[in-house]
Amino acid sequence: MGPIVTAATAAALPVDAVIVHVEVGDPEAARQTFAAGHLPEARLVERDAVTSAARRPGDGRHPLPSPEAFAAALGAAGIGWDDPVLAYDREGGASAARLVYLLRVLGQDAALLDGGLAGWTEALATGPPPDVDPVDRAPRAWPAALVSAEEVQAHLSAGGVVLDARAAERYRGETEPLDPVAGHIPGAVNAPFVDNLDPDGLFRAPPKLHDRYAPLGVDADAIAYCGSGVTACHDLLAIEHAGLGLPRLYVGSWSHWITDPSRPVATGDDDRGGGRPH
Repeated sequence: MGPIVTAATAAALPVDAVIVHVEVGDPEAARQTFAAGHLPEARLVERDAVTSAARRPGDGRHPLPSPEAFAAALGAAGIGWDDPVLAYDREGGASAARLVYLLRVLGQDAALLDGGLAGWTEALATGPPPDVDPVDRAPRAWPAALVSAEEVQAHLSAGGVVLDARAAERYRGETEPLDPVAGHIPGAVNAPFVDNLDPDGLFRAPPKLHDRYAPLGVDADAIAYCGSGVTACHDLLAIEHAGLGLPRLYVGSWSHWITDPSRPVATGDDDRGGGRPH
């Protein structure tokens, strides 16, 4: 599968594809939302319980789980390595993209449903999550596509492209609703993930995405970040959908960058400059 599947092309998925409904929030609220309406045969995955670990001092807001924890959580959901995965959410892919990206960089066939729940044109199912048989899923080490702050700094020093997927006002440091320091990584270019979508909430056509990212010099060696390593995955899948390769993710993202006061911070529009320590 490519990284994005439309409702029209979902019928051509392999018959053994696992459909995953990704929710955010406490488990009971996630179950209630799932029960109110989901794709037929979908399984429920709570994003943070599966794709993140508990935060420790010095971490970003959504640190990676260990390979063992990630494998165990997916195995408990009945998702083996050979299962193609189609994931969706109620946010235009903003949450489900994290799961899809992590699976793809690990070598598993996975895709995001374009438009999410709202983009599904057939009848929805209701009721609680189905009972599934757990499977044994061996852990795989996280790949080099998941980079550290030091790798981001080295990449920028070498003239590489780093994208900031947050809203423009957060990038410029005009507002910061989630983290204690406002601004962006000096040298990063703003590419808000919401601009990957058209007014109907669907991904823009690959040529239009190509026209958005190619002039920025984006290729598979680029790095993307956001506030906590979640919505940046939306940019990464859009870039792959555009035919420019699948770039790398700074998992810790802005919320990790600012845990070290020696790392510089920039505000305003991209200046490709040195930034100020915070």
